[in-house]
Amino acid sequence: MKESWRALGIALVALGLLAGCNDYNTSIQNPTGASILALAPSGVVFGNPQFTLTVLASPNNGFASNTVVEWNGQKLVSTYVDTETMTAVVPANLVAKVGTAYVNTYVPQSGTGMNGLSNSYAFLIYGSPNPVPTVTSMTPNTAPVCSSNCANTSVKITFAGSDFLPTSTNGASTVQFTGLSTNEVPTTITATSITSTQIEAVIPGTLLVDADASAQINVVNPPSGVCIAYCPVLGGGPSLEPQTFTITGGGAAAVEETPALSQDGRYVAFSAQENQTIQIMLRDTCLAAPNGCAPNTKVISVAADNSPGNADSHTPVISADGRYVAFSSAATNLVESAPAGRQVYLRDTCAGAAATCKATTSLVSTDPGGALNGTESIFPSISSSGRYIVFLAITPSQETAKGKLPAAADASASPNSGLRQVFLRDTCLGATNCTPKTTRISLSPGDTPANSSKPVGPALSGLAQQVGLADGKSATVFTPTVPVNDQVFLALPQDPK
Repeated sequence: MKESWRALGIALVALGLLAGCNDYNTSIQNPTGASILALAPSGVVFGNPQFTLTVLASPNNGFASNTVVEWNGQKLVSTYVDTETMTAVVPANLVAKVGTAYVNTYVPQSGTGMNGLSNSYAFLIYGSPNPVPTVTSMTPNTAPVCSSNCANTSVKITFAGSDFLPTSTNGASTVQFTGLSTNEVPTTITATSITSTQIEAVIPGTLLVDADASAQINVVNPPSGVCIAYCPVLGGGPSLEPQTFTITGGGAAAVEETPALSQDGRYVAFSAQENQTIQIMLRDTCLAAPNGCAPNTKVISVAADNSPGNADSHTPVISADGRYVAFSSAATNLVESAPAGRQVYLRDTCAGAAATCKATTSLVSTDPGGALNGTESIFPSISSSGRYIVFLAITPSQETAKGKLPAAADASASPNSGLRQVFLRDTCLGATNCTPKTTRISLSPGDTPANSSKPVGPALSGLAQQVGLADGKSATVFTPTVPVNDQVFLALPQDPK
């Protein structure tokens, strides 16, 4: 009777009802022998010659000296080493075909229910190792930067080479796109067609938003099986010939405005005309950057879906670390329900931040109290941390409102205005228990002779404790001030420390 129960347990193993890597058999027959922890090796490629298998057991429930190793119920020539180790000789004919074998041990025991069987452990017999692919060419190897509707834009590429896998035990060849900026993670892109010598794939437009950047694209073959420990050679891997793909600048032309630099000079924010619209660009020069950084330029006057601003943007300023860029823009698509006219926005570019950071654009020229209603905001200045932004708000004159005068903040812009106000915005970036607020610093008329020249913006100190203001004769200032001369003075919205 005992022998028939043991035969039933072995039959269940052979039918695959016992999972590998467990410490139990089945609800029909619980093991009463040793507890197997691991096999070494845990698998071999089919056609492997005869080899020695090592079976490792728990020190708390180990082997007896008369233990025998079984392979799918067949006893193997076994050697007892110690209570935690057995070895057995596996003949070549037992691994001649691809599949899964189940290894257990048996030791004769007496008593009701004492079957002497260990738990069953899966041994994998793999197919031939997959080859490493060879890439001889990629066409095309360049594309213009995507500046609009990128979610619906793509570029088709074709690889020529050999040893590509249309299918394999664990899937087909894949195509990976890796940007050359620091901390870039490979992205698998869609392969639409695979033969042994050619792969067609599609690069989505969302990967083509960094102007003047480069990426590596490679074909990767999977291994011929999944293995966790004591693994044989299963082949596969990336091609040794990764292809370089270049994203061109798309014909952006620089605009004659003062650029802004991060404290270390690595990041440069500037205005550039692209597709007939002036956008704000951020250039990573990679100065003093870790190895592997590739210089690149990206449009940052963009909406949540990375579509570029639909109207001109100007006068960028940048935080000390290069992560935050504030600018003025007439675009209406940068945030939802954007006010009409030029407004000041802050872009978190995620430069230097963790990979989990998501770039965002937020409206700076906003005030729940309504003081900014009907105004246009220009000439931002930013603190070192990026938390504070000071800017000039202009109430358009009737002539400007009627369209008789241009509204762009450039050399030809009209200073005509019914009112000019300087505001300081606390965005609460990096602060806790903080509520964003907008504080009015000064107010001055805009149509007086003293203001006949082009308007100028305020300047904010790095710690946001002082605001530099021009037009000291006609302005009303709502905070303590320190005169510099009869035209320029410092407003002190916060007590200097």
